[in-house]
Amino acid sequence: MAGARSIVVVGGGVGGLAAAIRLRVRGHDVTVHERHDVPGGKLSVLKRDGFSFDVGPSLVTLPHVYDELFRVAGTSLADEVDLVRLDPQFRYRWPSGRTLDVADAGCDVPGWADFVARGRTIWEVSERTFFAGPMSGPWSLTRRMRRPRDLLDIDPLRTLHEAAEAAFGDDREMAQWAGRYATYSGSSPYRAPATLACIAHVEHEYGCWYPMGGLGALRDAFVRVAERVGVRIECASEVRSVIATADAVRGVQLADGRIEHADVVVANADATHLYRDLLPDAGALRAVRRATPSTSGFVICAGVRGRTPDITHHGIWFSRSYRREYDDLDAGRLPDDPTIYACVSSVTDASQAPAGDENWFLLVNVPSGAAIDRDAATNHVLGRLADHGVDLRGRLACTETITPADLERRFRSPGGSIYGTSSDGRRAAFVRPRNRGARRGLYLVGGSSHPGGGLPLVTLGARIVDEMIDRDLR
Repeated sequence: MAGARSIVVVGGGVGGLAAAIRLRVRGHDVTVHERHDVPGGKLSVLKRDGFSFDVGPSLVTLPHVYDELFRVAGTSLADEVDLVRLDPQFRYRWPSGRTLDVADAGCDVPGWADFVARGRTIWEVSERTFFAGPMSGPWSLTRRMRRPRDLLDIDPLRTLHEAAEAAFGDDREMAQWAGRYATYSGSSPYRAPATLACIAHVEHEYGCWYPMGGLGALRDAFVRVAERVGVRIECASEVRSVIATADAVRGVQLADGRIEHADVVVANADATHLYRDLLPDAGALRAVRRATPSTSGFVICAGVRGRTPDITHHGIWFSRSYRREYDDLDAGRLPDDPTIYACVSSVTDASQAPAGDENWFLLVNVPSGAAIDRDAATNHVLGRLADHGVDLRGRLACTETITPADLERRFRSPGGSIYGTSSDGRRAAFVRPRNRGARRGLYLVGGSSHPGGGLPLVTLGARIVDEMIDRDLR
């Protein structure tokens, strides 16, 4: 390293905190400015009437990604967080009455083992190519490949739905199960590449985990580790603009008028917000808008009295037709028959609800930018859940809802896109905003930039940015 530099991180989400930890361990002077009262970004918690809800990410995958980060800082994930491995991982239900528990040991549905094995091959290639460094075009991927077959092994030419149909044949319900992995990046199984089949392997191989005390415990661990290594975290500190010359950043201006000079600025902010508001740049903004935004969501946080039979920590109630559901989403309409995801963490962790009660986090996919009538949408989702045989409507102690407009307002994500940019289309990975920004000394981390959204990916993105900065400063 050429010497300690002053670094400002704009935004205290998981990607920003992870980058700050790594950069501080290298000896840099690092300050994180977070405009909210609590860091963590989308890794946030809602508490009401004794109920606690994780209103962003709701499970931990790839725990070794966080462990590696924490070990850089002289600790470990096990020392910081009490993780419980969930088994079954998910319970899936279809309108036909079919139920599938996917356990750690897998399941015996024909085609499942082959689909997961295919996902393993994709993951092994992706780990040493896609996730190994920045992405500036297809050549970034191909030059990291060891053999020509690697390109075929990541299965970029088929859609996830096509791969699912090939694996499960006439079993349309299992094809629907496999297609759900597109939603992990706010994408459509009919447009996202089959590369996303690697998630099935990731969940099977590395497990689905829950931090006791809720996902907020993981957020608190990130903050604790960052402060322990010497990162300064300033909350309720909004960055109004990134100060730059024609070719390089010089620092940031805060909402209170203060100017903080910096050699490096790491933007843990949506790329559209960065280039539209913080550092207006028409050319960079045009490039960012080539990427398709992810879907948004409508969320109901429901405190429910009593116990519900046959409920697991994570549950999915599928729609009658995935194709019709995604046709609605693609057309900008609210699906009449949505797939419903539920996280009831009180099944595992009694601290998340009053004794004998349950905390239901319900999520349905909606188009980014969708205008939502809260009452109508709540009644519709709860009615659909009742159609599946789970009627919560007479047992509600409290409800809170989150709409795309809420998400956009809170996180400055256009249209309330949950995951930043989607994985729709063969070129999605290559048009996603780059980690190296439009000025020297500017870097991007988070769901709208490479390698994409979700807790483990933004944490991996922080490693990529840290290594880029280290190389650039030499």
